[in-house]
Amino acid sequence: MDRIPVKGIIFDLDGTLVTSELDFSLIRAQIGCPVGQDLLSFISGLPSPYMREEAMNIVHQHELCDAQHCEVIPGVKESIAHLSRMGVPLAVVTRNFAKAARLKLKTAGLPIPLILTRDDAPAKPDPAALLQVAQTWQVPPYQCVYVGDYLYDIEAAHNANMPSCLFAPNDKPHYAEQADVVISHFAELVDALYTLDMRRHRYLA
Repeated sequence: MDRIPVKGIIFDLDGTLVTSELDFSLIRAQIGCPVGQDLLSFISGLPSPYMREEAMNIVHQHELCDAQHCEVIPGVKESIAHLSRMGVPLAVVTRNFAKAARLKLKTAGLPIPLILTRDDAPAKPDPAALLQVAQTWQVPPYQCVYVGDYLYDIEAAHNANMPSCLFAPNDKPHYAEQADVVISHFAELVDALYTLDMRRHRYLA
């Protein structure tokens, strides 16, 4: 089989590579964030540095607790091992903070060396982190793919002019049609990458 038409694969973390039990309703209640508003945006808009620090400390505590109990999602280790054997560079871009993200990868036993968190670049759907990874690899964004499980992941990839792969293990969400490819199990990932039409993104570059 010919080489996949992708020169780098970037993964979301929570809900994509590892399980997450973060209780966002509880976090919102503890920091006073209205339902439906993005947590990180709400915290950044708080009126004083003290309030922002206190709110972020609460988020950090939840993320670290979650990191200690996460499990690798079925099929992830096998897919990563397969892609590594193929020589495809791998990275993680997550809205987690760095300490929690690294702990999750260690807990799950996933050897992905390049990790960008909200400590390194603006959080998704801002494309900065994806573009930074592509630049590190010296690969055009349209020759990479971002794999994630949520709308922010698809939007971040779109904003970076990068193909997106939606991981939807249960029912397909309404935004699934915005992704370039959709998989329901990681065993489908490598085959799905062969179906990507990179030309559409190249022409947009």
